Amino acid sequence: MDTYFSGDLHCGHSNIIIYTNRPFLKKGDLTKDNKWINPFIAKERCKEMDAFIIRNINEKVKESDTLIVNGDFCFSKSTEASEAPKKAFNYYRDQINCKNIIFLEGNHDRNNTVKTRIQKLTMKIGGKRICILHDPEYCDTNYEINLTAHVHQNWQIKRYRKGMTFTDAINVGVDVWDFRPCTWEQIWQRYSKWLKNEKTN
Repeated sequence: MDTYFSGDLHCGHSNIIIYTNRPFLKKGDLTKDNKWINPFIAKERCKEMDAFIIRNINEKVKESDTLIVNGDFCFSKSTEASEAPKKAFNYYRDQINCKNIIFLEGNHDRNNTVKTRIQKLTMKIGGKRICILHDPEYCDTNYEINLTAHVHQNWQIKRYRKGMTFTDAINVGVDVWDFRPCTWEQIWQRYSKWLKNEKTN
């Protein structure tokens, strides 16, 4: 059994495609002021995004694996789930084959149908003590590494200093992982490369 990490899926949120420049736009989808040309197009692109992200999860994460979602799983007023008989959370959750999913609360999860109270997790993996949370502004410097989301495509790894201490935040959001969940091995490989570059700069 493996553990996978992901975050900032934003299923059912068509505007996230515009806000974070996700690769689901087609020529003519937007007006000159960068808004959807019509609700039908917004809904179609959102469906394509949702299907792509969920398919990528199901291709990698086995039923017996564990998937940790670092917040912002879906929107309650989903353009897709609003037509479904289930609430948005159930609508998207039921499409994922993995049975063991741990949802952390993201800033967009406060008023939607993701009823989780988990704001922070800690675990030891690969010999490292890590903290897992949504917003990197709340990183815990008692841990060498914090796995975060929230920042979308803005950065992959960033060092956060608080007083005399610091921690390295690694963004596991889909926008910097090709819209796929990642394993600790993949995270560590990327982090090791980043550390090497930090030492040479």
